[in-house]
Order: sequence, then structure tokens, then C-alpha cells
Amino acid sequence: MTPVEFEARHGPCWERLTALLAAVSSGGTPSSTDIGSLPRLYRETCQHLALARDRGYPQHLVDRLNELARQGHEVLYRPRTRFLSQAWRFVAVDFPERVRAERGLMLLSAAAFFLPLAALGLLLQHFPVLVHSTLEPGMLVDIERMYAPGGDSIGKLRSGDTDFMMFGHYINNNIGISFQVFATGIVPFLGPMFYLLFNGIIIGSVAGHLTHIGFGGTFWPFVSGHGSFELTAIVIAGGAGLMLSRALVAPGDLPRRTALMVAARGAVQIMYGVVLMLVIAAAIEAFWSSSRWTPAWVKYSAAAVLWAAVAYYFLFQGRARGAMLWTSKR
Repeated sequence: MTPVEFEARHGPCWERLTALLAAVSSGGTPSSTDIGSLPRLYRETCQHLALARDRGYPQHLVDRLNELARQGHEVLYRPRTRFLSQAWRFVAVDFPERVRAERGLMLLSAAAFFLPLAALGLLLQHFPVLVHSTLEPGMLVDIERMYAPGGDSIGKLRSGDTDFMMFGHYINNNIGISFQVFATGIVPFLGPMFYLLFNGIIIGSVAGHLTHIGFGGTFWPFVSGHGSFELTAIVIAGGAGLMLSRALVAPGDLPRRTALMVAARGAVQIMYGVVLMLVIAAAIEAFWSSSRWTPAWVKYSAAAVLWAAVAYYFLFQGRARGAMLWTSKR
């Protein structure tokens, strides 16, 4: 068999393998039938490579088959690398682009959370008695003890708690709040909006009260750094919950159950990113924010960098590639 005849006979196999590998490498979702044929196409190509070498076919043909076999081997036998690549792509492209694609709901969530937070924080500077309408007396005692300027620790009820213990506590608390905001999306709009408003009021009351009684010099350096990840994550979780609500209220041409399943698929992927943000926030809060040896100006400087980084990430990260990927998936 001449090299031309060899290529004509087996070329369709190589082209199909090339297309399939390209789809997998780019993060596409080939059908189960195509994925199932990948090992067979790879084995046949390896056999063709051996034949081409044995028969002394032209070097360009051998090189082509060798490269195709190498790519097939990487896809089939290096799943860890593929997982890490997909994880990196999610962080670098998919997560910020999915958040931007739902910018309307994200802005609604931000308004429901930050407006009452800011309003209560400002009102308590002029009407401090209002704090008794939003916080229980026991809670007031606890937060004053946690952020007292002369206290043994910052942000802890018990000074004996280690940073690792607080790290676990912060993860549990923050993820609990975010999933509460997200999961209540099945109660159309009322669920997420209620919990966003509620948490905004509570956090605003704490911030306003501590500032009014003169504990701001302890409180604000503590929350300024991890707040960039924690508060943003709560807002995004609220937006994900509102995605569920929208599917139930306005399913479009789809049956309501199908629309909810489609919305849940995208919302859950957003929540993966939310959990990652909350883990980062908990680490900063436990090991950096609570430190007494760090001057306030250093914490404020670090906070400015972190807030700018979070803003840049969701406004610009992955915009060029992500736009194409998101459009193709829609």
C-alpha cells in the first residue's frame, strides 16, 4: 500500500480523532457515543503509527500520527491534569463570566443586601437606640466583648479559641448564610430577598453600633480585609437564588420544572465559586484579620488591594474567552 492509499483509507479515522480531541481539550461536551469511541480511535491510530514507521512512509505522515497519538494519550491517561485544567478554567473564566451574565439579578441582590446595611449603619450614628430593635441584648454584649479595644482577642468570644478553630467556625457560619440565601430561591423572590435584607440589617446594625460606641478602631480593621470576599460571596449567592426564583416565575417556553432544573444547573455552578470565596474569606478572617500585631494602616492597605482585586476579577477576568464560551453554551 502506497502512502497515499494508506492516508486515503485511514484519514477519516485520524480526522475524527483530531476533532474529538479538540472538543475535549477546549472544554466542550461531546456526546457519550463520541467519548466512547475515543479509546478505539486512539488504539487504531497507534497501530497506524507503527505501520507507517515499519513501512518507511514519509516523515511528515509519521510526525502527524505521532502527534495525534501523543494528544490521545494525554487525554486518556492524564485525568488529574485534565481535572486541574478544568478547575483552573472555571476559576479564570467560567465563574466570573457566569456572574456577569446574570448581572441584573446580581445588582438586585447587591441592592437588597447593601442598602439596608448602609442605612442602618448611618441611622445608628444619629439614633443609637434603634439597635435595640434589631439586635438582642445578649448579642450586643457578645459583639462588644469581641471587639473591645482592650480585649485579649479580636472577633472571638473566647480568647482560648485557636485560629484553626475559628477558621472552621467562619467557614461553617458563612457557608450556612450563603446557602440559606441561595436555597430559599425556591420561594420565588421572597426567600432570597428576605434573607438578604435580614443579613444586611444585622450586619449594618453591628457595624453602626460598634462605630457609635467607639469600637470602630477595632472593628473596621478586622472586617475590611475578608469582607471583600465574604460580602461579595453573599451577594452572589443571593443572585444564584434569584435565578431559581426567576425560573419559577417566568419559565418561558419550558415547563416550569424543566426551567427550574436548567436554572439550578447554572446556579449550582456559581455556588461552587461562592464556596471557594468563603473559604478564602475564612482563611483571611482567622489568620490575618484577627491578628493584633498588624497595624491598622497595614490592614486597610491590604483591604484596598483585596477589594480592588475582587472588583477587577468580576468585571474583567476572562471576559474575552468567557464571552465566547458562555454564548456557545447558551
